[in-house]
Amino acid sequence: MNSPEFFDHGDLVAVMSTQPLGRALDYRAPEGGCHLGAFVEVPLGPRKVLGVVWGPGKGDYDLAKIRHVIRVLDAAPMRDEMRAFLERAAAYTLTPMPAMLRLATRAPGLGDPPSMRKVYRRGDQEPSKMTDARRRVLETLDEYGDLSFTLKELADMAGVTASVVKGLVTQGAVFEEDSPRDVPFIRMDPDLPGKSLTEDQAAAAAIMAEGVKSEKYGTTLLRGVTGSGKTEVYLEAVAAALRSGRQALVLLPEIALTEQFLTRVQERFGAKPAEWHSGATMTERRRIWRMVGQGQCQVVIGARSALFLPYQNLGLIVVDEEHDSSYKQEEGVLYNARDMAVLRASICGAQVVLASATPSLESWANVESGKYRRLDLTSRFGPAVMPQMSAIDMRSEGLASDRWVSPTLQAEVNKRLEKGEQAMLFINRRGYAPITLCRACGHQIGCDDCDARMVEHRFLKRLVCHQCGESKPMPEACPSCDAVGKLAPVGPGVERLGEEAAAIWPEARIATLSSDMYGSARALKAEIAGIAQGAADIVIGTQLVAKGHNFPNLTLVGVIDADLGLMGSDLRAAERTFQLMRQVAGRAGRAEAPGAAMLQTYQPEHPVIRAILAGDEETFWAAEAAERKQAGVPPYGRMAGIILSGPDVAALFDAGNMLARQDGALRRIGAQVFGPAPAPIARVRGRHRVRLLVKADKSALLQEALAAWVAQVRLKGDMRLAVDIDPQSFY
Repeated sequence: MNSPEFFDHGDLVAVMSTQPLGRALDYRAPEGGCHLGAFVEVPLGPRKVLGVVWGPGKGDYDLAKIRHVIRVLDAAPMRDEMRAFLERAAAYTLTPMPAMLRLATRAPGLGDPPSMRKVYRRGDQEPSKMTDARRRVLETLDEYGDLSFTLKELADMAGVTASVVKGLVTQGAVFEEDSPRDVPFIRMDPDLPGKSLTEDQAAAAAIMAEGVKSEKYGTTLLRGVTGSGKTEVYLEAVAAALRSGRQALVLLPEIALTEQFLTRVQERFGAKPAEWHSGATMTERRRIWRMVGQGQCQVVIGARSALFLPYQNLGLIVVDEEHDSSYKQEEGVLYNARDMAVLRASICGAQVVLASATPSLESWANVESGKYRRLDLTSRFGPAVMPQMSAIDMRSEGLASDRWVSPTLQAEVNKRLEKGEQAMLFINRRGYAPITLCRACGHQIGCDDCDARMVEHRFLKRLVCHQCGESKPMPEACPSCDAVGKLAPVGPGVERLGEEAAAIWPEARIATLSSDMYGSARALKAEIAGIAQGAADIVIGTQLVAKGHNFPNLTLVGVIDADLGLMGSDLRAAERTFQLMRQVAGRAGRAEAPGAAMLQTYQPEHPVIRAILAGDEETFWAAEAAERKQAGVPPYGRMAGIILSGPDVAALFDAGNMLARQDGALRRIGAQVFGPAPAPIARVRGRHRVRLLVKADKSALLQEALAAWVAQVRLKGDMRLAVDIDPQSFY
């Protein structure tokens, strides 16, 4: 690496801050000078703000008024490749640089000097008197295992005052210790023995390891049926990165639910990796950020935001379940972590592994065009075989209108229970029922702040809006006609399915898995670990259960409503249904016992249902690709969504109509504009939403044209405009 450029005391430097200014500002270098990329504290009006030295100053301001950098923070300077990544990501997504920089500085106390701190962990005594507040503290510590907390973190997470924690310290129920800040992570050993690999696994692992050793960019699609050992294969690529002295990042779609995965990494390399996600404490986030930048953290397991950590020498990025829609950030900075992983790796000479049993059509197309390499794992690991797939034609089942488990599926579950095996019932709907209807006047209870129906969550005894998160108690009377006792749930959710299962199988141990039914990610982790060890007979879950969990005794998966994802106008509806059904089915039969997957459907002749049952993925992808290519839509065309939001719907349509009329910048690149039209959910959190859609050829220089086009809009008052490049959802 070249030595970063150095600025002497008094030199003009351009500092990019995290404040919404849109550009870097000139400052004078502080006493002692500063390097290019240095993290600094600078004055901005009466405030002090965080910034990064982005280059030499322009000097296009009154030099007498230019202020000095206050201080250089004790953190490794931002590397050239990281600044290049942020600039290119900002240009691709049309995001202001300050917003992009905020993604790269999402750790608290970056300017604090290294020091000792007081931390708290579970003691070996019980308090003399147990109160609700004390119980919450101890339950928080028990839930987080070997993690320690600062006093404020522990008090906030338990919902108590600091004095409650201090009182438990005096009784030995909580230990208070001095701990150094930001200690390096334990070194991982890539030469510890891994699991024995099959011939095709070993061949794939060797190819990926060679790619890592080359220290050149490359992207590999690792496609393997569920249970084929993709994780063991790409862990060998991680080992190759460690042997080369480089860092590795593994992105997971549900990082807070992957205890099994973290255990496998620790078993393979003899130490725990860093865990970066919303469930990590602020203290741990600061430690990871600083240690990654100093090269004292070798492997990060993270959610999509882990892409923006300041890696010193990144050699490998794995995107597990690369097809998963949760990799798309839908608020704030709108980006797809899969695509940004490829961009970041191309800049720093790293390898990317995109792992999936059901790849996205985008990745499939990139393989077809020669941009990505493809490696296939064709058989399940060990004795397990793929489950037998079949459809249950619901038109001939004679099911009551308030029941959802067909007699055929019920009989199959009975067989599993008699053998002591586990069964799973899957429905992709959270809550108890998607609609609450008044049988007196027909009113459907909606959110006060959104144009969305509220979903009953009987477990919480509340109605919840899945758009904005607002909730309210379940009313006794209809809010429209005041009729009492006439409100009825319509349609099934995961909780209602659990209620039906309990009535059908009263002796069975039933576990319901849904992200909103647990107080924390770690409580959910514990439940999943218990199921894997046999603590439940029937598992009922949403798409959460489709993501990488290994239940060895699970031999039957029943999909309650296989047709659910085929509704609507989403261009990816067929692809997503195919992926989800195949992923869910793959949970069955992962050990010695053969598995079965049964799809309840009212459309057994539908091409997607037939493709799922046949398991002919190549034919499905080829047909889906041909349709998209003919329509000129992604991945064979380009799209961008423009979302105008604000309190005045008329002003939004005025702005949208003006854009639609003055579309010369887009016409010059052959792009089409559709809209404006109300968004499918036209109001969220009290703000109206109007959408336009831009469609262009694959080769069109879309970003430049879009930037010129939207610059014509003068946003009034509280109006906002967001540009979504490559939209994944159209709500």
